Amino acid sequence: MKLVCLQSDLDNALNIVGKAINQNTTLPVLNNVLLKAEGSNLHFSGTNLEIAIQCFIPAEVKIEGSITVPAKLLISYISLLKDEKVELSVDDSFTLLLKAPSSQTKIKGISPDEFPLIPTVSKDSVFVVARKDLDTAISQTVFAAASNTARPVLSGILFDLMKDALKLVATDSYRLAEKKVHLKTAVDFDLQAIVPARTVAELGKIIGKSAVEDIEITVSKNQILFVVGNTRMISRLIEGKFPDYEKIIPKSSKTKVEVKTDELSLVVRRVGLFARENNNNIKCSVTNDGKLTISTDETKVGEEKAELTGKVEGENNKIALNSQYLLEVLNFIQADEVTFELDDKMSPAVIRITKEKEKTYMYIIMPLKI
Repeated sequence: MKLVCLQSDLDNALNIVGKAINQNTTLPVLNNVLLKAEGSNLHFSGTNLEIAIQCFIPAEVKIEGSITVPAKLLISYISLLKDEKVELSVDDSFTLLLKAPSSQTKIKGISPDEFPLIPTVSKDSVFVVARKDLDTAISQTVFAAASNTARPVLSGILFDLMKDALKLVATDSYRLAEKKVHLKTAVDFDLQAIVPARTVAELGKIIGKSAVEDIEITVSKNQILFVVGNTRMISRLIEGKFPDYEKIIPKSSKTKVEVKTDELSLVVRRVGLFARENNNNIKCSVTNDGKLTISTDETKVGEEKAELTGKVEGENNKIALNSQYLLEVLNFIQADEVTFELDDKMSPAVIRITKEKEKTYMYIIMPLKI
């Protein structure tokens, strides 16, 4: 293998593929990135056997070939080079030689024959979503997924496709986030797939830096493929049935209050300092004179009570919530104003984006004891 490419292209591709690579001592080749020179491109592959990411960059390929090299070392080394042309070549002992105008180095690799085969995903169910819409949907939902794997389905994001729309849903059983986005073109099938939250989070990082307009998504029986320009991410799906969450969505609300997101976030942060001693339990009281009061009971370190003004519809109401669950949605919702919908102290609180004409986003927090 022998080729010449730009350091900036190399650096960008390695950082993308590196998201799929974990340090693995039982199978050393999984610590490596696969480099393959073919045609007029240099292809990259990385996998941890759950996620696989592939991408390519343009290159002046003189001799086709392939090698796997330690990803962490290569990423670190390339990031320290200047943005100029870099020559890559491989000798007979599977050593990668890198030459730049001001430096040259050798990195010992492993035969590409030992690298796991990246699976192919059958093109049975394919649909397209606008990149910006998917980026927003990921940021507004993925944080609500469970971080432990005691119930595997809760550590994933539900992709619920219905003809012309896709819903992303995440829950850890204490709170739930749902975002609906419209497809670029309607399809003639429905499907549900549970994608690992880590996959979705890494996808969000990739598309957040991408300039492409559309994301192509392909779903098969046990795998999902995301195509973002010249990058492909393949992930296994989580087996099992996602909770029938629609049963817990309140059918009505006795009270609605509209408040500014940044003002509410500041107050929750302040009250949350004292609520830490009380399992993050904060009280939210709404009065129909336009006041939302956030407070916490007296703890070892003290207590706090703060008032916000807002637009209130309905009757006076009160509910106790986890301050961290409330604060997280305020950090990710990307809206100037939010609307609280309350039924009673035993029913979940619903948070929506105030200025959305179509209600495409919903966040639910289960109540705590008052």
